[in-house]
Amino acid sequence: MTERSRVYGSSLYDLAAEEKLTEPIREQMLAIKQILRENPDYIRLLSEPSIKKAERLSLIDKAFGSSCEKYLVSFLKLLCERGLLGEYEGCCEIFGKRYNEDHNISEAIVTSAVPLTDDQLKKLTVKLEVLSNKKISLIQKKDPKVLAGIKVELDGKQLDGTVAGRMNGIKKKLDEVIM
Repeated sequence: MTERSRVYGSSLYDLAAEEKLTEPIREQMLAIKQILRENPDYIRLLSEPSIKKAERLSLIDKAFGSSCEKYLVSFLKLLCERGLLGEYEGCCEIFGKRYNEDHNISEAIVTSAVPLTDDQLKKLTVKLEVLSNKKISLIQKKDPKVLAGIKVELDGKQLDGTVAGRMNGIKKKLDEVIM
């Protein structure tokens, strides 16, 4: 993430907070981020110097003008004008971090060999919320190397309840005894 992403993402967040629009802008930013990921040619089109600036800005209006907050549309146009559309994902990340800080939310990354059920996710969320004293937003990842159990990354800490993690713990203890 670049310094520009930090500055632009924070500036948009400050404006959204002032206007009490952090929630809708956050949701719209995530939707646009997904659209841009699925359509990388669109960013190339909006960055093409052979297309007049007014036409590129008009494309943003047509795509997002009627469905997004005016501040977000203006933000996209600003990034386009300055040739910084490649910074959009970083801006989204900064906006999201600021939003989470202001709303006492922590992201937890849960890794398991198989997807967890809705009931398991709900129970895990409740436990993590009690543990952290924060609202938890779960991101689920699948990794067959885990074998069994789950690994949770939360606020820079790793909670490893996997079979592989337990086996590594036993190995360390055995190595300590042997040495």
